[in-house]
Amino acid sequence: MGLADNLSTRNTLRLMSEAEHLVSVSSSVELDGLLRDAPQDGVIRVLGEGSNVILHDTLPGTTIVMAIEGREVISDDGQKILLRAGAGENWHSLVLWCHHQGFHGLANLALIPGSVGAAPIQNIGAYGVEVAQWIRGVHATHRRTGRHAVLTPDECDFRYRDSVFKHAAGEDWIITAVDFQLSRDAPVEADYPSLRARLTETEPTHDAVLASVMAIRRERLPDPVITPNVGSFFKNPIVAEEDVAQLRATYPELPVFAAPEGRIKISAAWLIDQLGWRGREQAGVRVSADHALVLEGCGARLATPWLALSDAIAESVKETFGIVLELEPIVMGVSMGCADDG
Repeated sequence: MGLADNLSTRNTLRLMSEAEHLVSVSSSVELDGLLRDAPQDGVIRVLGEGSNVILHDTLPGTTIVMAIEGREVISDDGQKILLRAGAGENWHSLVLWCHHQGFHGLANLALIPGSVGAAPIQNIGAYGVEVAQWIRGVHATHRRTGRHAVLTPDECDFRYRDSVFKHAAGEDWIITAVDFQLSRDAPVEADYPSLRARLTETEPTHDAVLASVMAIRRERLPDPVITPNVGSFFKNPIVAEEDVAQLRATYPELPVFAAPEGRIKISAAWLIDQLGWRGREQAGVRVSADHALVLEGCGARLATPWLALSDAIAESVKETFGIVLELEPIVMGVSMGCADDG
């Protein structure tokens, strides 16, 4: 189904961007037909709800708006549930629906904007939980060969805010659905410090966790419907233990968290806060006064000012702490002669 090519209402930064060819697909059959007719050497990218992207002025080639919906219980043994959700389903709506069905595991990930198909790409996470913990398989179609596959969690190579889909080995896969292995008696995940501080119960319930997560996010993060933003603009850096020891010799109050493989996660928000960025504005983009990881739009309608401010922040952190910050949103398109990023 063809669409108007203006993308300003299809990204939460409300950036002015135009797609050379924009098409919506609502089924795997439609996707197969589109890929079959597309030029083999043409650029093909997928856009979900636009909640974790930075769009340049122009998106050459074909941009697919993923609109495959549907929720299906594949199996239910009374305890474990295998649930399949279409890639175009709204993530938060799915979390609420699962919770009300008694299918537990996803409550900590409530109110994360975006679609189901974007969740495994970013390996979304919050308050001590990553979506990878609950994914059984990712249904995908190869954009060059048209081959269908169900990728296992190992094949997805999930890491902190990362997966195979963000790298050369997996960037040709277009996600069409995700299988989740949920449970009626999943343990309540309530140990994340800010979440634990919010909960009043000695033994919190799934209901309490869901309500607390939603309350915290609404208090700390701006609503993208009101204020242009993509949530966290930077990943929390993960470094070697010896690097943290050196930093803590100078900055003993540095917040750190355990990460896989014996490494340590550092609070990017703390690093940015120490350099006085909170509340600062530059060319129509500002660092949120409430959360140093969040950049907010206050007039900028092109990608360049957003990237300029994020580059300035990252450079100051590197210069002061020797830590490299990585962007969390994905940059797409071309602007003023720049190369295509996706």
